[in-house]
Amino acid sequence: MVNFIASRLLSALVVVLGVSCIVFLFIHMIPGDPVEVMLGESARPADREALREALGLNLPVLQQLQHYYAGLIQLDLGHSLHSSRPVLDLLIERIPATVELALASLIVAVIIAFPLGTIAAVRQHTLWDQGAMGFALIGVSIPNFVMGPLLILLFSVTLAWLPVSGREGFASLLLPAMTLGSALAAVLSRMVRASLLEVLSEDYVRTARAKGLSEWRVVWGHGVRNALLPVVTLLGLQLGVLLGGAVITETIFSWPGIGQLTIEAIQRRDYPVLQACVLLISLVYVVVNTLTDLAYGWLDPRIRLGEG
Repeated sequence: MVNFIASRLLSALVVVLGVSCIVFLFIHMIPGDPVEVMLGESARPADREALREALGLNLPVLQQLQHYYAGLIQLDLGHSLHSSRPVLDLLIERIPATVELALASLIVAVIIAFPLGTIAAVRQHTLWDQGAMGFALIGVSIPNFVMGPLLILLFSVTLAWLPVSGREGFASLLLPAMTLGSALAAVLSRMVRASLLEVLSEDYVRTARAKGLSEWRVVWGHGVRNALLPVVTLLGLQLGVLLGGAVITETIFSWPGIGQLTIEAIQRRDYPVLQACVLLISLVYVVVNTLTDLAYGWLDPRIRLGEG
């Protein structure tokens, strides 16, 4: 078990270091000069060179990468090129909004997916099943940058029920949570259906029915409870997808989270902030996947024995 845990942690470390290196190099390949963005096109060349030297942007890329990793080892993410504030402070300000949106999206996804998936499994090959899976197909097919404006047009512009953007209470959370949670609900409902169908065909379910238990108790007491493991695993793995989708959703609804901070950093060519945002998203994704691997290894000895 020790070898299994060590191998998973080492793999996670390699992935995080690889992602940080690739992001750093790609960012420096993006056209545009942060000094020009900060000073404007009318700035004198001498002022540009002085600022570039002060920010360390005049150094070779590999030397900048070396300084970047040296800072990471000391948990120093640097300072924003735009505001000169510590990047860590900017992340701490924005993380609560993204966590709030991610949790709300998970709740929306669970509320939609579990009833749909359960109905589709219990009423297999009926109109209920076809309708639920049709909704899942639509949810997967419509991207966030289309779903968000559609919801704004319906609930904000036409019906005037909900605010268009911002983070000003529960009402402003509904539309971005529905946008982000609908795609997850579509994937999750299909997993609930597939897992529940497999469980309902087991011998202990047929025994429960033979004992005279109601269909409600059979489905929810024996079926859904035993079908939860792959569903919960999918929920964990989709957390990274939620954070990635939050970049688009937060921009559409002006939600002040990590996603919007990422877009602002791209527009301003703010390298340290952009590197930190992408590193944080990738780190969360890797941590969740690693914890999932460790949980599976703990639950199923065959996995850790095969990998150890």
